[in-house]
Amino acid sequence: MITGIVVALQEELSTLTSKRIDKGCCVFITDTLILAYSGAGANNARTASELLIAQGATRLISWGCAAALGESLKPGDLVLADTLLDAEGVRIGIPVAWHDYAKKLLSTTLKIHTGRLAESLTIVATSQHKKRLHTQTGAAALDMESIAIAKVARQNNLPFLAIRAIADPADMDLPKAITHSLNNEGDIVLSKLLLFIALHPAELPGLIKLGLHFNAAKNTLKWVAKQLDHLTALSSPDQ
Repeated sequence: MITGIVVALQEELSTLTSKRIDKGCCVFITDTLILAYSGAGANNARTASELLIAQGATRLISWGCAAALGESLKPGDLVLADTLLDAEGVRIGIPVAWHDYAKKLLSTTLKIHTGRLAESLTIVATSQHKKRLHTQTGAAALDMESIAIAKVARQNNLPFLAIRAIADPADMDLPKAITHSLNNEGDIVLSKLLLFIALHPAELPGLIKLGLHFNAAKNTLKWVAKQLDHLTALSSPDQ
């Protein structure tokens, strides 16, 4: 079986490979593992998922970081969702056999958080917004791509898994410099970021803190990446 992994951001991609992948493209890193660098958001994730399937992927993984909605989740914690909730409140189940296999494998070293992963159509920047979404959805965490990938997998009758590490906790407001510096593709424009920091130096401590949280999430993903051979060894995960 060929496993296709969708990754939204370059920094998340670096936890899986040092190979260069252009946005919107995919590359085999082994005979049975292919990565797609999608860019942020549901539309990009959907396109990348379809590209992976066209290249022979027979199961899909959503890979990267997530924002915590539950206060018990800390930066670097791993979320292995057992249910997804889209922006309209529609639930999508995760294939049980592959999820249980992955949970058993990874929990030998990491504490695994299961539960619901919600879809966000935009960046959720404030702790107040995260707490409100937690109350509304009951979700442990959220991201912008997993639901789109899961829907493509379901439409093609393929197994799916969401592997997400927490980058920003529920009680953290994202620095304004982040939202100010994003382009339409969800990438940070460095020149805009540096200019914003120069004009608003009080933003710097928050950026440093977020950077440390993001590094904790990346370290978790790097560890999971080392287990991918075992994680994808289940020959016939259910759909």
